[in-house]
Amino acid sequence: MQRTEVIDWARNLYEDLSFPAVRQWLADHPDGRAGGYLPVYAPREILEACGFLPVGIHGAGDLLETIKGDAFYQSYICHLPRSVIELAQSGRLDFLSALLFPSTCDVIRNLSGIWKLLYPDVYVRYLDLPQVPDPATAVEFWDGELRHLVKDLSAVSGRTVADADVWAAIARHDEVRRVIRELYRVRRERPWDVPTEELYLLLRAGEVAPAEVFLTQARGYLAAVEAAPGRPRDNSRVIVVGAFCEQPPLGLIKSIERAGCYVVDDDFLLGNRFLRHEVGSGGDPVRALAEALVHTELRTSVLYEGDPGGKRRLMGEQVAAAGADGIIFATPSFCDPALLDQPMLRAGAEQRQIPCIAFKYAENTGQFQQFREQAGTFSDSIKLWGGG
Repeated sequence: MQRTEVIDWARNLYEDLSFPAVRQWLADHPDGRAGGYLPVYAPREILEACGFLPVGIHGAGDLLETIKGDAFYQSYICHLPRSVIELAQSGRLDFLSALLFPSTCDVIRNLSGIWKLLYPDVYVRYLDLPQVPDPATAVEFWDGELRHLVKDLSAVSGRTVADADVWAAIARHDEVRRVIRELYRVRRERPWDVPTEELYLLLRAGEVAPAEVFLTQARGYLAAVEAAPGRPRDNSRVIVVGAFCEQPPLGLIKSIERAGCYVVDDDFLLGNRFLRHEVGSGGDPVRALAEALVHTELRTSVLYEGDPGGKRRLMGEQVAAAGADGIIFATPSFCDPALLDQPMLRAGAEQRQIPCIAFKYAENTGQFQQFREQAGTFSDSIKLWGGG
């Protein structure tokens, strides 16, 4: 498999807002259903076990002009819900039988209510992620939410769900997570071989393609990278923080790297990395999924943080783990979770004399020169003066 073939496949899925991979899967599986989910995290294993193809709904980026979507929301909130509504109102999401709305923020909560009003024939569920300090209580709560979801989704699909179905789905997505961790490891160690533009396109394709198709393409990409290694450049190594929900336009990612920065860690499409370890293969699969979420090592703005000083240490830990030279806080405009955490994260980074810059974007941003200039100046300053 050629590297260009994989990226062309991924780019086509990213740019085609008609969701061709999903529609083809539904045509090939007449008894199947498509179940969407908004950022940041949803249990794709449960969707799959209940007969659904999990489909990430991440907006249209800068590929679709938002007209109808603007009528539903105020001007002082993020762009993602407008874009999602625009996709739906134009008929591009008419294949969905269910849509899950994780408890990312109040905007996503309100979007779930709008969806119930506009599309009463689509199953809608607002997922309250556990936000309590006691892990045992959190596991009990999330276990109950997952069982409720299994009951509802199986009623929609007409499928009787056995433990074996859930374990099979868990095994597939454990493998997906393993491959994604490998992609991130290679990018961290040799970012010149895995440009973040290509990595991002591959992961976006994985949000709409069946797991087995993504695995084939991702393994082919890794094999192609090993077969033809590139040459390193004198770029600064940075991590990008704050883009965990509304995704940056592809042009912004390209601009950062073309300005002389290697992105060696990020929180793009964070949902596919929520569970940091394998779920396992024995016992009650729903309980195992609940335990995996509650005991994940991931720390992010949409998960409960019990350690008062954790956010101030987090950036130092991530920079050290990635071998990064600095941090780019790239945050969607009006993203409350990211913008509320940013002062604490940045204060902790600056206390450790880690170079930082910050800017805000919208997913439909079409002009990138200012971001490229900022990133380029940042990279040059790191090379000249380092971290102080």
